[in-house]
Amino acid sequence: MADLFVALPPTTAFNAVIFGKNSNRPRSEIQDVLQIPAADYAEGEKVKCTYIEVDQVPHTHAVILSKPAWMWGAEMGANEKGVAVGNVPVWTRLNGPADVKPKLLGTDIVRLALERASSAREAVDVVSSLIVSPGQGGSSTEEPGKEGWCFHNSFLIADSTEAWVLETAGNLWAAERIEGGVRNVSAELSLRTKLDLTHPNLIEEAKKLKLYADDKGPFDFRAVFCAHQQGKDTPDNHSDRYRNGKELMEAVIAKDKFTYQNMFKILRNEDKGICMMDRGFITAGSHVSVLLPSSCPSPSVHWFTATPTPSTSIYKPFFFGPGAEIGTITQSPPAKAENGEKEKGHTLYRGHKKLIELMNTHEDKAIGVLEHLKELEKKCTEDVDEIINTYQEASFPKLRQIFQHMATMEINFYL
Repeated sequence: MADLFVALPPTTAFNAVIFGKNSNRPRSEIQDVLQIPAADYAEGEKVKCTYIEVDQVPHTHAVILSKPAWMWGAEMGANEKGVAVGNVPVWTRLNGPADVKPKLLGTDIVRLALERASSAREAVDVVSSLIVSPGQGGSSTEEPGKEGWCFHNSFLIADSTEAWVLETAGNLWAAERIEGGVRNVSAELSLRTKLDLTHPNLIEEAKKLKLYADDKGPFDFRAVFCAHQQGKDTPDNHSDRYRNGKELMEAVIAKDKFTYQNMFKILRNEDKGICMMDRGFITAGSHVSVLLPSSCPSPSVHWFTATPTPSTSIYKPFFFGPGAEIGTITQSPPAKAENGEKEKGHTLYRGHKKLIELMNTHEDKAIGVLEHLKELEKKCTEDVDEIINTYQEASFPKLRQIFQHMATMEINFYL
């Protein structure tokens, strides 16, 4: 389960492309935020993903990732070139027992795309080539007894000029370029007949599988491959979850420009189910990228909670640039600590857990702490808005540790 959102000019503040995702994962899972530097590799080197190795490329870009602590791949993230990528699970008519075979997880593909692509369009090529070979597969959880939790993937890919939705069914894929306005993706296929790029044999393969024939009219990706009818009694044939996200975004642009603060608010929405709480699955991490146009001197800014449930968390900003670092405050320790006891998450996660426990025992006090945290976030957004509007390269040193600084201040509220 997950929700992806994007807003594009001319509907956005700063004329930016604004990307957002809530990563909804098993409650027991912990999500880290990691910064990985750019690197160069020798010919013939391999990279070990969650289950399998693939050929490494000569150069990988610097990335910031929000990822389940146990896996190599990432639920979402951004790179130094201003590309943001996230995935959601989808179930298609091509799902089957073979999906358990270890290949690339959708999260592995997200990370590989960020490490390798300099633009959204390049990321489309990276993702689509990996979907074809070696393909997607393997369990998406480490929880005992749930090894069969496997699925196909949809991806939202964005940079400062455009966005793409790329959806898959097995090794087949299609992509739509989003040219403006707003778009959301939930855990269901959403591409219909507007397919700007596709697997070269998409229609022929669908015919071989007896899922499509020419007399059925225009090729409709969702109608052909969707595993089951979602929202079949609704006019648009979509689930409530998808329609709720769409309505939240459209309500914003009906009144004003879409801001990244609006994206925070949508990702925190519990009533519409966007922020998942108190279930077997929760929103384990949340991410918003403000991908600024080339005409803006400021670097793009990437916000992460690094803690569960954005409604009880705050977003912290990161800017790529010389000497930028987030430290290890959002990085989980090894599976076993030196004393042999299994640690439960990174420092910020453990601090945030105290807030959640306080909610259950002294709700009034917890609400007071949360109000102070939200005020801290509000002040930070005001500072970031000013930075974007008045940015000068000489001021970057002040931004190098802004994420780490905010996370440390947040922890102080949990002590």
